[in-house]
Amino acid sequence: MVVDKSETRVRRMFGQIARRYDLLNHLLSLNVDRYWRWRAVRAVPPRGEGPLLDVCTGTGDLALAYYRASRAGTAIVGADFCRPMLEIGRQKGLRAGANGRLGWVEADSQHLPFPDNHFEIVSVAFGLRNVTDTQRGLAEMTRVCRPGGRVLVLEFSTPGFPLRPFYNWYFRHVLPRIGQLLARNRDEAYNYLPQSVGEFPQGEALAIKMRAAGLKEVRFRRLTLGIATMYFGTK
Repeated sequence: MVVDKSETRVRRMFGQIARRYDLLNHLLSLNVDRYWRWRAVRAVPPRGEGPLLDVCTGTGDLALAYYRASRAGTAIVGADFCRPMLEIGRQKGLRAGANGRLGWVEADSQHLPFPDNHFEIVSVAFGLRNVTDTQRGLAEMTRVCRPGGRVLVLEFSTPGFPLRPFYNWYFRHVLPRIGQLLARNRDEAYNYLPQSVGEFPQGEALAIKMRAAGLKEVRFRRLTLGIATMYFGTK
């Protein structure tokens, strides 16, 4: 089965679960998603005061992680095409005291409204697989990144044995049921999740796409027995 990643469907789907998105993510990952973002920021840390961009930012958790790790003068932008998600991100930014340093832009990651060679770091966490055209999304991330800057991708992946059978069973049978229970029958997103992870290029396959987008020194590192993988390259 090929996952329908049309912009209208994905925007509607995540808009429906926006209010419970953070709760579900932390619960369903047993809070390991916080650790993954911490590892990602340590792997690609902010340098100096160059601006940072987090695309497909959702409710802004990775953008906020970069805010906490960066210097006082660093400007950070969270971009997403789902307005309900961005509104929650704005509220979280206000609570974190990030006024003036953390901005929010409603934008499609395939058509970013930013100039070439602008950001020191361009990141995406658990959102690239939702982009209709993965290669185009990577090309846009690379375009707005400064020469010498870095592009970071953090994404779900499929672990190897002996964890894979349990992982597949959990994703296909348990996760959708919990999502349906807590998200008021909005189980579409949690049926979509295992399908989209299974179809998304992983490991060297995604590294090849990053190189094709114009990045060099591309590497990837598996986390938590391969449940997630972070990728990074230099423009």
